[in-house]
Amino acid sequence: MAAKIRVALADDHHLIRSGLKLLLGSDDSLEIVGEASDGTAALQLTEALQPDILILDLSMPGMDGVECLREIKRRGLATKVIVLTMFEDENYIFTAMTAGASGYVQKSSVDTELFQAIQNVMAGRIHLNPANAQSLLSLLLVGRQNENGNIPPTIPLSPREQEVLHLYARGFSLKEIGEQLCLSVKTVDTYKSRIMEKLSISKKSELIAYAISQGLLEPSPHKQF
Repeated sequence: MAAKIRVALADDHHLIRSGLKLLLGSDDSLEIVGEASDGTAALQLTEALQPDILILDLSMPGMDGVECLREIKRRGLATKVIVLTMFEDENYIFTAMTAGASGYVQKSSVDTELFQAIQNVMAGRIHLNPANAQSLLSLLLVGRQNENGNIPPTIPLSPREQEVLHLYARGFSLKEIGEQLCLSVKTVDTYKSRIMEKLSISKKSELIAYAISQGLLEPSPHKQF
């Protein structure tokens, strides 16, 4: 009898983890070996249990999914990561795949796509559905065009960076952002600096303009501080 594929789950919503366990439990070839509700716990669980596959949400409290994924790869862990998220924007796909994900599945199609993603990843293949593959290819082509002096590239920010940017551009203080996202003020400040460095931005007004251009902020009056 073939060994079961050992799967761990990381999502901050208990109902989603429960639904995944119910869904995956219907396949006798899979074994759920652990679950985590934030990125730090997911990293610790992956290092301790070394599952074959980690199914990872991108947006979680504390360490987000992208940071967790990067740390898993930095530590040389063999676990393959399938990102399971509500985000379908090409920036998220690009960020996740370049961080080391082996697959990308949207929560809206989890019941029809996740089993195929697991099989593809275990066979050593990258899993992207056709629409996501097209989005990623389009973004890469934009980057290539930019190298030739034509179109500027889209700057990929992680889900956590986008959350920080959204709140900061709305006028929330670093302390208030930390309270909302369960982060220390120092960590929020690090995110802000990283965002500004990625975007080559030095002024808050430029951050607000970028947030509006990306649909992260409606053009309305901002809280001042």
